[in-house]
Amino acid sequence: MELIALYKSVIGLDVHQARITACAIVEAPDGKPRVERRQFGAFRRDRRALADWCAGLKPEMVVMESTGIYWKSPYAALEKAGIRALVVNARHVKKVPGRKTDVSDAEWLASLARAGLLRGSFVPPAKLRDLRLVSRQRQKLSGQLSAEKNRLGKVLSDAGVRLGVVVSDLHGKSARAMTKAIVLGATPEAALAHASKQLKASPVEIKAALDGELTEAHRFVAGEILGHIEALETRLARFDAYLVDALDTPRERNALALLQTMPGIDLIGAAMLLVEIGSDMTAFQSPQALASWAGLCPGNNESAGKRKSAKSRKGNPYVRRLLCEFANCAVKTTSAFRAKFKGLVIRKGRKRAIIACAHKMLRTIFCLIARNQAYRDSTVDYDAMMVKRNAPRWIKALTRHGFLPFAAATR
Repeated sequence: MELIALYKSVIGLDVHQARITACAIVEAPDGKPRVERRQFGAFRRDRRALADWCAGLKPEMVVMESTGIYWKSPYAALEKAGIRALVVNARHVKKVPGRKTDVSDAEWLASLARAGLLRGSFVPPAKLRDLRLVSRQRQKLSGQLSAEKNRLGKVLSDAGVRLGVVVSDLHGKSARAMTKAIVLGATPEAALAHASKQLKASPVEIKAALDGELTEAHRFVAGEILGHIEALETRLARFDAYLVDALDTPRERNALALLQTMPGIDLIGAAMLLVEIGSDMTAFQSPQALASWAGLCPGNNESAGKRKSAKSRKGNPYVRRLLCEFANCAVKTTSAFRAKFKGLVIRKGRKRAIIACAHKMLRTIFCLIARNQAYRDSTVDYDAMMVKRNAPRWIKALTRHGFLPFAAATR
């Protein structure tokens, strides 16, 4: 079947780590297409040459596949030259027989683009692309911190220290101080002096939990882990400050405030989500499209009028992880997400119920940002909450100004 051309000048780029293969299809004045092929390296000078070559052809469309991270630097070079390229999903460009070489891949991309059969993926602005590096490295550091905290608990348990039995958080302020004292060689009686009075366990129980058999190896390993934990916490604080300070435009600040009205989302979580999805929801068109891009919507497997079970597609793993964390927090609050979770967890299990709540949260987030409205939960009576909070102050003011008798105010 012959593809009908909709564009007169297109360029397809097949991007690899060390080489970029380009194919331009330009319609000649007589209506016949002219194919021009070039190959460029992957260094900065090569990317500049690629941008200059593309700009000289004045293409109506430039397309490339989203091959790992290799597409990012050529995309940025084209963007600086004033050329907005389309980054297409590799799933949309099926492999066909006879088109496996790099030149054929680039020509196939250009042919599909010329026929208008390719859709560009969501590519955030350059600022958010840079902040994604900060946010994603922050997630990696958070994972390392959790692993080190778990490892410290195992080392202490190996030495017979059962502090995690009598405190709810082994890395709270009081527990951290007692752990440091034990690791530095203090006796359980001396370490007990760092215990907070707010701990529910009695001093006798805490002292018994601190009484272990720490060898020199235990103290050395635990001390190194504690130092690494504190270094990671300091580094995370710097990442958090950089991320929040960088989102400084009025639109981004407003989106941060709107996201924090959702249950389960704090300032850092809102900032990390915002750099992934952006503050302009017109890029996704609909809540369903955003959920599909993130990989949180159910799979589509329907045949002969019957809908079959299907796994969700692969999407943005960073957004998926954040939304699952938000959902795990939201289901513990008195909100509509908790009701949805309870209705699904019995039939679907906890994991699927959390994914369903994350799906609902993401669609709600789309509406909040698109409509510029704060979150209002359907299960919460906000008027009653406001009255309960402000009624005593209102009654006192009305009584003070003579609108209510004194007896009414003392009821």
